Amino acid sequence: MDNENRIDSIIEKHREGRGSLVGLLQDVSEEFGYLPEEVLETLSDRLNVPLSHMYSLATFYTSFRLNPLGKHHCSVCVGTACHVRGAELVADVIERQLNIRAGETTEDGNFTLEKVNCLGACALGPLVVIDGEYHGKMDQRKISKLLEQHEDRREV
Repeated sequence: MDNENRIDSIIEKHREGRGSLVGLLQDVSEEFGYLPEEVLETLSDRLNVPLSHMYSLATFYTSFRLNPLGKHHCSVCVGTACHVRGAELVADVIERQLNIRAGETTEDGNFTLEKVNCLGACALGPLVVIDGEYHGKMDQRKISKLLEQHEDRREV
């Protein structure tokens, strides 16, 4: 199914149910994996909603992304418990090793890095989650080895 048909299907679903714009954006995000700029522009035109309003919703809610995720999704908890145990040092190693900043994806599309306020496992801090797998009590040495393991899993 091409993008136009995918968009039409989502719009039609929300017209029938008189759903909210946030719900529509959630469906678009699920369908595409993120909110592509061209899709937001199409929605803006078809729904007669200002593009600025689309972007204000897309950037307000942390569940929305304006860029696709990498193959591996890495979250570093920087909440208070993790912070006092050295989470920023762990995040710095990740940024240096992957040559990206939090919120970015590596050029090869292998990793996306984000810092989050809490992952709900404070006793394990500093905590890193890669592809949904929790890795607790991280330090600079451990995170470097963990990243190398995931880099070895790259598809050729």
